[in-house]
Amino acid sequence: MSVSKKCLLGAGATFVALTGLAVSTLGGIEPTNANSIYNQQAPRLLARRQKELTMVFPSRSDSTDLQNKANAVAAFLSKESGIRVKAQIGDDTAAVEALRANRADVAFLSSRPALKAEQLANARLHLAEVRENYSGRFTYHSVFVVPKDSPLQTKNNAKSTLEQLRGKRMAFTSPTSGSGFIFPVGELVKQGFVPNRDRMDGFFGQMTYGGNYSKALQAVVRGQADVAVVSEYALFPPYITAEERSKLRVLHRISGVPAHGIVIDDDVNAVVREKLINAMLKLNQPQNNQLLRSLYNSTELVRVDHNRHLAPVKDALKRVGIEP
Repeated sequence: MSVSKKCLLGAGATFVALTGLAVSTLGGIEPTNANSIYNQQAPRLLARRQKELTMVFPSRSDSTDLQNKANAVAAFLSKESGIRVKAQIGDDTAAVEALRANRADVAFLSSRPALKAEQLANARLHLAEVRENYSGRFTYHSVFVVPKDSPLQTKNNAKSTLEQLRGKRMAFTSPTSGSGFIFPVGELVKQGFVPNRDRMDGFFGQMTYGGNYSKALQAVVRGQADVAVVSEYALFPPYITAEERSKLRVLHRISGVPAHGIVIDDDVNAVVREKLINAMLKLNQPQNNQLLRSLYNSTELVRVDHNRHLAPVKDALKRVGIEP
């Protein structure tokens, strides 16, 4: 365990306060706080942990029957890596807390929780998901969406296009959403329309938060908002129907939003980590690919550099004025 991780083991409450999200409980063995006991048991505990890894699969709106699908993936990874992998279900916040508290070793995470996992648990993102509806293979677009018959038009540059939003009714996804809040607000800051996330009321006539992609888009469809911001893949089922999609169009796109990926805790030694990564990459093979697709509709896993992949969200957070 790294020194930074030891120092941050008590930071769970701070994390919850920063994100404003509820923490789910994941079962597991709680780490002892007695240094003397830890020093005596550490080698034995580490050896045991390397023979069994707990992997968290966050629930998402486009995933169904997730526990059974996660169990099937865990069984495949166990067979291919020679290390028993146990699947658990929990949201992004619970997954980061489990990594911090040594109740989990691996997790599928979106970009901002992946940064939080690095901060609190010294975990790093090693693989990213690829989807057929991602414009950048393992990056995607945050999109400003308006009614099909909206008078707002795409101009020849971002500033001219976004200037039209002044005084309009905006439907964000949620204050913690990357593509549905952080990236679009970061773009507004970059173009000089707002100074930060706390001072947008002088630009928009009204702001609401849908809570998810579907509700933000439906606010536009129903005439309750003039524009919404979501991920590009939210313009397709199961988020909205084809009929709803026909009533909408994209006004502006922000590229480079990092795809979700797989974070591995620093307690997992390098040899075991490579075995696990290689086993995950076998999910790309045609005979195994349906196991991967069944989870979150991703088609492939690719190796990525943690810092390079997450740099865009770090920059956006800094512009908006939010800590990771």
